[in-house]
Amino acid sequence: MAHLDGVFRREWGAAVAAVARWCGDLTVAEDAVQDACAEALRVWPRDGEPEVPGAWLVTVARNRARDRLRRETARPGKELAAVLDDIIARTDGPAVPHRIRDDELRMMFTCAHPALDRPSQFALTLRLVSGLTVTEIARALLHSETAVAARITRAKAKIRHANIPLRVPPPELLPERTPHVLSCVYSVFTEGYWPTTGPSPVRDELCDEGVRLASELSAFLPHDAETAALNALVLLHDSRRDTRVDRHGALVPLEEQNRGDWDRDKIARGLQLLSRAAGSTGTYLPQAVIAAAHATAPSWENTDWQTICVAYDRLLAALDSPVVRANRALAIGLRDGATAGLAALDTVSDDPRLARSALPVTIRADLLRRAGRPAEAAPFYREALRRNGSLPAQKFLRRRLSDCHANDEGPDSCEPGPSIVN
Repeated sequence: MAHLDGVFRREWGAAVAAVARWCGDLTVAEDAVQDACAEALRVWPRDGEPEVPGAWLVTVARNRARDRLRRETARPGKELAAVLDDIIARTDGPAVPHRIRDDELRMMFTCAHPALDRPSQFALTLRLVSGLTVTEIARALLHSETAVAARITRAKAKIRHANIPLRVPPPELLPERTPHVLSCVYSVFTEGYWPTTGPSPVRDELCDEGVRLASELSAFLPHDAETAALNALVLLHDSRRDTRVDRHGALVPLEEQNRGDWDRDKIARGLQLLSRAAGSTGTYLPQAVIAAAHATAPSWENTDWQTICVAYDRLLAALDSPVVRANRALAIGLRDGATAGLAALDTVSDDPRLARSALPVTIRADLLRRAGRPAEAAPFYREALRRNGSLPAQKFLRRRLSDCHANDEGPDSCEPGPSIVN
């Protein structure tokens, strides 16, 4: 079952896009692919998984959509049904994998249409392209599930009523659409790499989806610096995915990870893409530089914190966010000492946008522990526990809290979460 869930996650967006292109209705396409996945759960364990799962799902989903459309068009009369039969006759045939992937690219840019507001763009992309559940999308957007479900329904209706085409926009419109698509891809990856809640320390299927989508966009836009920067960032982070969790399912801090087990091929590809990203003025390049500094450091002790702090300064110039400032404070503490880091954190910790975030209190606790002040660190670890919904992160914070009570001043530190870009 877990394996099939991964297959469905991987194939979902392409299948919905292919069926939507065929029938012209996002709701019908989504429902049909959902039915096809249910049919696969029944048939594949008995008959074996098909050689090309995506093509199988598209074929079955298209049949389901055809049956539904025929039933619906039969009610008002036979003229529309005849038109539908003509369309079916001209488009029926085996699903072609490369055509399915092209359809997915069209879907990604359709969801980024400027007629939709930004939250709707995000929600629709995460649902239709990446197959995230409404619960997962609500968590990513910090909205209620009811609000997210309603937003997705309204967005699909707007696409249908406004006759928004399912297509990659012409070259002159790419600059206004591409940033949204990149942001959605990174959201998919980060929800897999740093789950915000739940029992899993890493969600491999979402990481794989984020890596795949970033690669497809990079291939489609080979000369776009920001796309190259995002692809580099994703690959450099993902290069150490397998070392972030121990055999008991617990998070392994960055400085405790076995660097010999990091994926050197992904690091090499990430560095190559980083060179292609020169000239980018967005947020992904400085984040990729930070990830590269970690990926290429021979040890935690020899990490180039100066380069990392400079990259944070550049990131702040592009995005003056309290989250970035808090992350920068940690980097300053690791470069210049805990006292300097705490002073930098004081300038942002009262920002109301961080009022419910575990980030500032976790950083403060870590810097106090590093400063040899475990009694002062302990209450901040307790507050971080209260604010953090991730079970693996809570387990790690309890370990830190136990260390403080035992006055154990070991050198390790909690690996930064999704808002800490290293």
